[in-house]
Amino acid sequence: MRRVPPAPALGAQGERGKQVFAVLTCRQQEQQAQGPWLPTARVLGFEIDALNSVQFSNHTGYAHWKGQVLNSGELHELYEGLKLNNVNKYDYVLTGYTRDKSFLASVVDIVRELKKQNPKLVYVCDPVMGDEWNGQGSMYVPEDLLPVYKEKVVPVADIITPNQFEAELLSGRKIHSQEEALAVMDELHAMGPDTVVITSSNLPSPRGSDYLIALGSQRIRNPDGSVVTERIRMEMHKVDAVFVGTGDLFAAMLLAWTHKHPNNLKVACEKTVSAMHHVLQRTIRCAKGQAAGGQKPTPAQLELKMVQSKKDIEDPEIVVRAAVL
Repeated sequence: MRRVPPAPALGAQGERGKQVFAVLTCRQQEQQAQGPWLPTARVLGFEIDALNSVQFSNHTGYAHWKGQVLNSGELHELYEGLKLNNVNKYDYVLTGYTRDKSFLASVVDIVRELKKQNPKLVYVCDPVMGDEWNGQGSMYVPEDLLPVYKEKVVPVADIITPNQFEAELLSGRKIHSQEEALAVMDELHAMGPDTVVITSSNLPSPRGSDYLIALGSQRIRNPDGSVVTERIRMEMHKVDAVFVGTGDLFAAMLLAWTHKHPNNLKVACEKTVSAMHHVLQRTIRCAKGQAAGGQKPTPAQLELKMVQSKKDIEDPEIVVRAAVL
């Protein structure tokens, strides 16, 4: 557990940075041990208390990995230390990959407690459970996490960022068309979150098979009590490589840009996805340059180039536009 201040040059002098309680994976081999979350949020001016849900030697895309998984008792012990020092004051909670059912349930208990002391707290959850490869979906976390996500996590979340497979798991409905995806997002809204972004899908793009479709939906509550829903669609050029940490990067940047543009999902997603595009393009260029004799880049060469992408994260050139549906 460690406290990470924001990059000092980015905020106004004397201005308090927004406080984030982040439950992270810790992978020692990466450029940034806590993966993409910490450098992203710090560069964008957030103060972070980072707690490691797992501590691995490297990510699991490598042939071998070693490490430990934090259990619920250890989580409570660390959080109790924050409470005793009266520093558990947060504006955001950000969570992602975990492998333990009791740990995940304990995270929910902490979120509920934090929301009681700050009703405006926003919980951003990347419900990391699995993905689809070659038309076949599979979970890469224990299956007993799914009911915890459905029954406990999603109902207290404000923003969720599932991929298509995870959205299908959470809703219990398959997606074969844009209309079905919108219906699934409505189902997820009904479970609790006001903002749902399906970060990647297998839906066909009119621009061809080289493009990936993402969809977003945001419920905006007006002062008079009325609710309007904004829906967007984005088409992103695929990169022919397997990256680890893109979900972390997406969730962290969406947290930051929805904070800066709270009622404009279109702008928040354009900045998020465009920054991701720049990071991935830089990463694949570096990886191909390092790969010997035109060989396929290794997992080590495909580690996200976060430090080199600082300017793109701070102020991304918009290269992916969102269409309002």
